[in-house]
Amino acid sequence: MSKKKSRLKLAQDQAESAIKKTNNKIGELGTHTSQLYDELNTIQKLFDDIRNVPGEKRLEYEELKQNRLDWKQQAEKIESDYKNAVAKNAGKGVAGVGAGIAITALGPTAAMGIATTFGIASTGTAISTLSGAAATNAALAWLGGGALATGGGGIVAGNAFLALAGPVGWAIAGVALVGSGFLLWKGKSDQNRLEEIFTLISKRDVKSYELAIVEINERISRIKDESQKLNYASERIRAFGLDYNLMTEAQQYELGSYVNLMNSSTHLLVNPITGLQPKYDIVDLKEYIAFSKKMFDDKQKSLIVSLSNLLFKIDLDEKDKTLLWKSFKGNKEFLSSIEMPKKDFEFLIIETVNDALKHKYRLEKG
Repeated sequence: MSKKKSRLKLAQDQAESAIKKTNNKIGELGTHTSQLYDELNTIQKLFDDIRNVPGEKRLEYEELKQNRLDWKQQAEKIESDYKNAVAKNAGKGVAGVGAGIAITALGPTAAMGIATTFGIASTGTAISTLSGAAATNAALAWLGGGALATGGGGIVAGNAFLALAGPVGWAIAGVALVGSGFLLWKGKSDQNRLEEIFTLISKRDVKSYELAIVEINERISRIKDESQKLNYASERIRAFGLDYNLMTEAQQYELGSYVNLMNSSTHLLVNPITGLQPKYDIVDLKEYIAFSKKMFDDKQKSLIVSLSNLLFKIDLDEKDKTLLWKSFKGNKEFLSSIEMPKKDFEFLIIETVNDALKHKYRLEKG
């Protein structure tokens, strides 16, 4: 007879299921963003062929063109780095293991979905607190979060826990860290309380993912609609001729409306899925630092952001904080992932995280 699952295990299973559903949705999103990208490229080429377009209009769609290029390059980098990481870890039994893995072979459309999940700003940089290699690590953490957080190294070498500060990593951590020996306590009361904390984390994450799936579905619906409009616009533009000065005033006005359409469609590509962004980021920490006048090095900042995401909206009393601190401090895999000696993981870190979160809550209330 099978053993009855604990509340924590049930909550973990629900969170892992939600992660997989969200991964599948991101793959679906990638398919539609790929189609949207193709439609935008088609209409862009038609605009490029038109002579005598006023400077301000040409500048506007040239900027949109660059934004799309930055986004595409980000997607290609995620795909390339994922494949390199899988090849590097071939035979180690980590690629394709752990919570969150639903896309076992990352392709270009899946990478496009992940790129949209992260989003890019008009400057071409990641909107998330991470950029460059760290952003790629976070994307890979999305696909292999379980293995990352349980000390196996996952498909990203080093700084595994810190990578989880990126989009969705904060939720993966709540599912996976418990399996890393955090609950090996002799006292039943203490163990029950730790299990309750991580149960609350998992339940919070399930709600976040469910809302994110709704948001992704809405994004997909809008992308489908915009793709149809772009296709129609391309057919219209082909009939206008190649000289802006020879177009009728009505055609020129219509052409301007298509620039606006390209603008809104590009935003659907490069804007992030807000429900999958970190709940606490480096901007929040900078505001806390300005308020508290405290100083932290880069490693401490990354750790505070990571733990703040893990413990976001989780109410802790003094005993809870002490239990969590001892759990983190006594976990070799966790300490290794953040490259911190046991003696340096002081209780002050947990207190700082708690204080930083309270500061954010106060600001949210206005």
